[in-house]
Amino acid sequence: MGYHIYGIGNALVDKEFEVSDAFFSTAGIQKGVMTLIDANQQEQLLQQLLHSHPLKKRACGGSAANTIIGASYFGAKTFYTCNVANDEAGDFYVNDLKAAGVDTNMGGERDEGVTGKCLVMITPDAERTMNTYLGITSDLHEKHIHEDALAQSEYVYIEGYLVTSDTSRAAAIRVRELARRHGVKVAMTFSDPAMVQFFKDGLQEMLGEGVDLLFCNEQEARLMAGTDNLDDAIAGLKKFARTFAVTLGNKGAVAFDGETLHKIAPHQVTAVDSNGAGDMFAGAFLYAITHGYDFAAAGRLASAASAQVVSQFGPRLEAAQHEPLKRHLG
Repeated sequence: MGYHIYGIGNALVDKEFEVSDAFFSTAGIQKGVMTLIDANQQEQLLQQLLHSHPLKKRACGGSAANTIIGASYFGAKTFYTCNVANDEAGDFYVNDLKAAGVDTNMGGERDEGVTGKCLVMITPDAERTMNTYLGITSDLHEKHIHEDALAQSEYVYIEGYLVTSDTSRAAAIRVRELARRHGVKVAMTFSDPAMVQFFKDGLQEMLGEGVDLLFCNEQEARLMAGTDNLDDAIAGLKKFARTFAVTLGNKGAVAFDGETLHKIAPHQVTAVDSNGAGDMFAGAFLYAITHGYDFAAAGRLASAASAQVVSQFGPRLEAAQHEPLKRHLG
């Protein structure tokens, strides 16, 4: 087998800042969700942030990229299909991916344009708010898919954020179809409550006849099922996901393996930055199930890994922090 996981998603260079709630009212920003903005709006916001807030961290990001890098650091063989430009941010992005041991379609010539960037604002309650200019990643296209790498993977992993652009949504659907053709399992994440709220039809197109494994949080599950009741939401997920994991914030998570719903205990931590928690949960979970572990063990690793992400700044852990977490698999 060539790869454990073949991911497709946005490629964004993340810039992280610590802000107060008051900053959002002044800047007119909706807290707690990802909002798409244009290049000029982002430049203005960046200047506003830099004026009064030091830059905490820069990293190659995008939801599925964080997941794939996390899985790679645990020991999975991974490939990531994305789209960055031939600019400095694009070079930074590709080098960051390679440093994490991830193979990518972006190794050769890259198109003219602007690499996407995400301004991540973290408030004292550890909640993450994102304003994103997609740039060239919104032109992620079927031509970027590496069918050979996909065909020799155990799972494909599709990012829900791809729903916002017609070309990237089509590429995500194509990945699902190719996976079916080659007998590769399909995993998907809803990525963000706003995606379910505003792009539900597009997400249903991406789900098609259903997926093998779905990741979402409680709010996304409820929105998708159109219910306030978690049990009803879980029942609703079974209609289009053979197996799934639903994260429940500080209440832990539940994971359904097709037969049994496993309750996954939370890890009590002092949260400083929730950015990347769901991404890491998926990365750890995918690593575990592609390495012979059951859903209960995968859930334990995912819960511990995402708790550690939340307790420090940035959407990912350092490479050396992954190996010690594997004790939770036992």
